[in-house]
Amino acid sequence: MSLREAAEDISSELVRLRHALHREPELGLDLPRTQEKVLGALAGLPLEVSTGARLSSVTAVLRGARPGPTVLLRGDMDALPVTERSGAPVVSELAGRMHACGHDLHTAMLAGAAHLLAARRDRLAGDIVFMFQPGEEGAGGAKIMIEEGVLDASGRRPVAAYALHVISSLLPRGVFVTRSGPIMAAADRLTVTVRGSGGHGSTPHLASDPIPAACEMVTALQTMVTRGFDVFDPVVVTVGSFHAGTADNVIPGEARFEATVRSFSTAAHERVQERVLRLVRGIAAAHGLEVDADYDVSYPVTVNSAAEAEFVGATVREVFDERRFIRAPQPFAGSEDFSFVCEEVPSAFVALGACPAGADPSKAAYNHAPEAAFDDAVLADGAALYAELAARRLAQEASAGGVDHQ
Repeated sequence: MSLREAAEDISSELVRLRHALHREPELGLDLPRTQEKVLGALAGLPLEVSTGARLSSVTAVLRGARPGPTVLLRGDMDALPVTERSGAPVVSELAGRMHACGHDLHTAMLAGAAHLLAARRDRLAGDIVFMFQPGEEGAGGAKIMIEEGVLDASGRRPVAAYALHVISSLLPRGVFVTRSGPIMAAADRLTVTVRGSGGHGSTPHLASDPIPAACEMVTALQTMVTRGFDVFDPVVVTVGSFHAGTADNVIPGEARFEATVRSFSTAAHERVQERVLRLVRGIAAAHGLEVDADYDVSYPVTVNSAAEAEFVGATVREVFDERRFIRAPQPFAGSEDFSFVCEEVPSAFVALGACPAGADPSKAAYNHAPEAAFDDAVLADGAALYAELAARRLAQEASAGGVDHQ
């Protein structure tokens, strides 16, 4: 029986686990119920299991029957502070929380891969690390797990690492997408507070109005993007929050805005911080105002190894079908803390279309939307690809080393 066929055999178990996770979504780094469900799903398997100290992570190591290198598989587990309106048969039972990004599917797929590979342990020459990670949605859980030793869990650094991510729209169901080089953007947060002095709206010359200066900063940031960076190495600055004042005839003492800053190369990521801070500080000085500008470097660019991305494409074509693989022409503008793994280990991040059957991918709600829905039918394929990537990559290393892995 192939891994794909074996995954289909356990698909009902994967659906049950995914539904259980979906009903009780948890946020951030502390996911005790999720961790408990994962530990239950792994119970009885020949795994070396450990949990995190600073977060509710689960790390499981499967030792192959013969010695060899290590491959890491990662699935994130946290949800979002979103009230679900998906209309799916199974919905969140916790108000204001939803698996709107599909991490419940990733967790179930990774648990499924653990079962598939454990059943073939006697054929493996090497070890597999299963990285069940909290805190992807802004908390940097991957970085914390790295600090706590996930990359050394087997006793040796992985030769490769892989992560899957479902997408609720854009892609047809069951289609895998990746590319070599940048696959996801770097994401930073800019917080600016412009400080002046308040006064009466009828006499602005007697006050120091922070609002015009803050507005000028917002528009100047857009000009900076178009004039300061190569159009073929883009930067995106979106101001998503702007707050100032309490009444139409009162000049406030301060104005505050927040922006997300996205970049797609290490060079642009390094330059944009200096350019942004210099711009907002210069505008504040020109208006005679004070400014507090905080630039929080969140996630770096997620960069796929060319070799691992090609390996993913070849594996999908052979296991599934030529039509099930697309090479992404450009990176996605979202960000990922799997980027921290990519900085340490040759890696590939792979997207999987999970748009519900009968829905138009071009019109379906995208990840993070309250209406986002994901099709359970992709669970078996995701688990199978995780398992195939790990098993084939170990076999590839054994073959390259002249080791008989029959």
